Amino acid sequence: MKMVQTFYEEKFSGLLAAVIVGLAAVFLSEHYGGPTMVFALLLGISLNFLSDHERCRQGIDLAAKKILRVGVAFLGLRISFEAVGKLGVAPVVLVVVGVILTMFLGFLLTRTMKTNCAFGCLTGGAVAICGASAAMALSSVLPQGEDRERDTIFTVVTVTAFSTIAMVTYPVIASLLHFDHQQTGIFFGATIHDVAQVVGAGYSVSDETGDVATIVKLLRVAMLLPVVLCVMTIVRFRFKKESDEKVKLPFPWFVLGFVALVTLNSTVEIPSTVVSGLNEVSRWCIVTAVSALGMKTSFGALIKVGWMPVMVVLSETVFLAALCIGAIFIFGM
Repeated sequence: MKMVQTFYEEKFSGLLAAVIVGLAAVFLSEHYGGPTMVFALLLGISLNFLSDHERCRQGIDLAAKKILRVGVAFLGLRISFEAVGKLGVAPVVLVVVGVILTMFLGFLLTRTMKTNCAFGCLTGGAVAICGASAAMALSSVLPQGEDRERDTIFTVVTVTAFSTIAMVTYPVIASLLHFDHQQTGIFFGATIHDVAQVVGAGYSVSDETGDVATIVKLLRVAMLLPVVLCVMTIVRFRFKKESDEKVKLPFPWFVLGFVALVTLNSTVEIPSTVVSGLNEVSRWCIVTAVSALGMKTSFGALIKVGWMPVMVVLSETVFLAALCIGAIFIFGM
């Protein structure tokens, strides 16, 4: 009973505020069009003052971190080993190489521009894997601080914007390059950042294109597991090397949940209603988390980031698209 009372007094108000912002974002997206994540971010930022309120601060923090991890874990239900096997070797290799090289480019660009290398990790992961979800997952295993929250929110905004642009322009590019339905699906699935935009672009061309694009995209989502584990290992090693003191970094239990659900989805036939319901839970958790992250960020903090990080995301986006187009032509996928 005391735990319930403590939760109500310290966390309920902030969590409820994040949920309401998420509901408003989904309503605006469904009725007026536009990306849900962008609405969630902008509405959240407009309520930034709540993050300083004593009754809301802990609840908003809970939504931005723990609720997020639940949402990312449930993404595992979208992937199965069978679906990946149907793609063949070439698209799988393309996805793996694309993720590795795009993240390496992010590190390289941030070093060249003398920007925080962790920002390169966030943008590279978001562009290469699954947009806002990847940025949020990576942010949860990186060292925390004001800069991290600012960089994360900036990454989510920028990557979502470029993903929306890609959804509109990439079908035109695929048509100009005379790609067939499967090639177009591979192109969309391997390059467009967010799952929703991949699905939108793919099925706007044809059902075959949409199916291929979705499977390729979900293979990129599967890369979230090894990438998060690698980043976590590197961060822990770096902290141990730089300081003799033990630095406690959170173990990403949500990654184990992600693996368990991928395995379960691959070995057991889960009723479609259950999968659909849990996918909705995942979606709402991530929207709520993005709303909370927006509430923890001010416009002033975003302005301080400057124009160079935008160029980092743009460069990563163009590089990934060029890599995919080159692979399709060279290997005849």
